[in-house]
Amino acid sequence: MTQTHDGSETSYALGRGTGPLRGVKVVEIAGIGPGPHACMILADLGADVIRIERAGGGTFNFGAADLLTRGRPSVALDLKNPAAVETVLRLVEEADVLVEGMRPGVTERLGLGPDDCLARNPRLVYGRMTGWGQDGPWARAAGHDMNYIALAGALHGLGQDPARPHFPANLVGDFGGGSTYLVIGVLAALLEARLSGEGQVVDAAIVDGTAHLQTMTVAFAAMGMAGGRGSGMLDGGLPWYDVYETSDGGHVTLGALEPQFWDEFVRLVGIDLPDRNDGRHIPAIRTALTARFAERTRDEWAAVFDGTDACVAPVLTVAEAAAHPHVAARGTYVEHGGVLQPAPAPRFSRTEATLTSTPAELGADTRAALRAWGIEDVDALIEGGAAVQRD
Repeated sequence: MTQTHDGSETSYALGRGTGPLRGVKVVEIAGIGPGPHACMILADLGADVIRIERAGGGTFNFGAADLLTRGRPSVALDLKNPAAVETVLRLVEEADVLVEGMRPGVTERLGLGPDDCLARNPRLVYGRMTGWGQDGPWARAAGHDMNYIALAGALHGLGQDPARPHFPANLVGDFGGGSTYLVIGVLAALLEARLSGEGQVVDAAIVDGTAHLQTMTVAFAAMGMAGGRGSGMLDGGLPWYDVYETSDGGHVTLGALEPQFWDEFVRLVGIDLPDRNDGRHIPAIRTALTARFAERTRDEWAAVFDGTDACVAPVLTVAEAAAHPHVAARGTYVEHGGVLQPAPAPRFSRTEATLTSTPAELGADTRAALRAWGIEDVDALIEGGAAVQRD
């Protein structure tokens, strides 16, 4: 047992998690955004993830508040040092998965590319996370979330403003089309490797995943149902699927698409509305609902529709969401290490996932984690500058 950065005792032995991935060993070459999020998911679900960070720091470690790095130790290595590269390759020999999020060609130049790693461990699943993918004219170009979702055709339809699209922070690209699809790919390849005995490379590109997220939108377009922003069934074009402001400046969401839910909504909202099946009434319905919702506060309307089939829910902050009776009853948000954060998802009936260690400061676990993974000469690595232990 060793003392961790937060003072609690833990072991970095295999399988310290409790979820369905207990026993799976993952080497993470630290990056930003979707790569860490993917490895957070793997760690949340029980995998033993060892996070390899730049010895000099930089943009890859934001300290104890960086929730994307929770659940795994931080090992600081100088990957320009041959001894550090050899250490990673020794870790790879014991791993099931490696995840990296560098630009195409960078790990190859470091001596940690797919060929290098698969030569050491032919069963390895080598997960690669990029914006543009490993090939194509833009593969080596810089970019960020909004660039990827723009080129994938997703940003064009986002928002309710006909004049310009609006991007939802980095949820659609980095985490929707990026880390989510990387995890799907890694798990699929891991299952196949256990059947075939052979590893492979998973090329997860945000542009690809974002395009795949749009399958229903593309289907609507093929059926002639795609219009401009704020004109469709699910983007605010219909008054019964939209967001309304309340008297206190708050907002509520209305999603009463199906007739039975609309009937329940009309009964509870307390005003007479014209037949929505007549398209000529759409402007009048929107005007009436806008005025009606402006008569009460957000919380007053939330109380009216609480637990009903009217498909109305208040727009909450994270702190408010965590305190909502439904969210609180499910434990969707938890306080861990003194920080409010999302609990692991999804849920499992037998192999329940639990949170383990809090986010680690860079290099806080170098010695303990490497030794737990079978690296015996850690002190020599530290003395030689290949590794750094932050005390």
